[in-house]
Order: sequence, then structure tokens, then C-alpha cells
Amino acid sequence: MAFNVLIVEDQPIIAMGLEDAVEALGHHSIGVARNRAEATLLAATADMALVDVNLDDGPTGPGIGRDLAIADITVLFMTSDPGALGAGVKGTLGVMEKPILDLEVVKAIQYVADRRAGIEGTCPPDRLRTFPFTKQ
Repeated sequence: MAFNVLIVEDQPIIAMGLEDAVEALGHHSIGVARNRAEATLLAATADMALVDVNLDDGPTGPGIGRDLAIADITVLFMTSDPGALGAGVKGTLGVMEKPILDLEVVKAIQYVADRRAGIEGTCPPDRLRTFPFTKQ
């Protein structure tokens, strides 16, 4: 099953790598958002989102992730500042700390897609810290 994926990342090289991984797995990148305003514009057609914490407009990632989860979008944070998420963001899956190897990115995206598809018993990649209060 293919999903529409929103990438919320302000670093162009990282965003391009995530887009490549999303497309290689058969999903569709609906675009890259560098801040809250762009994420809000692109969110309408998203099924899944990969979200950084610190963006062009500051540490808005946690709020973006929360808003996306409320809109029934499956969210995974990918950030070099996982401590900024505390115990987690309600409704989101978890966080992977950057830097992330290419194979780990692929495994993380597949995990998010499996969770979105409702596949039971899916195990997160080793470096993915799940949050205790995910809704999916």
C-alpha cells in the first residue's frame, strides 16, 4: 500500500535523502515543509509525516507533529534534538535521533507505513524510541 508522505525538514540535503527513500519504498512525497506555515499548507493530502524539531521558524516541530496527529496523520520525529520532545508528543509514534543511516531511514519509513496500514506486531527499528501514548 502506498501512502502520501509529508517531510517537515529545513535542511535541503536531508530532505532530499528522505524524499528519495520515500519514493524508493513506493510511497509519494507530497512535498517538503521548512516551517509550520508550509507544513499546514501541505498537510491536507498527507497520510504520514517525518518531522524535525528545529525548523526555519524555530522549535515548532513538536507542535506541528501534534497538529498532524490530531488530523489523523501518522507522525515520526527525526531530529538531532530528541530531548526537546520530552516523554513524547501525544498521538505520534516516536523519534529517531539524527544522524540516521540510509538503511535506518528505510526501516523507519517502513515501520511508519506498517503502523499506518494497521499491521499488528510491527517492531520499530533499533534506534527508534516509541512514545507510550500513540493512537495508532
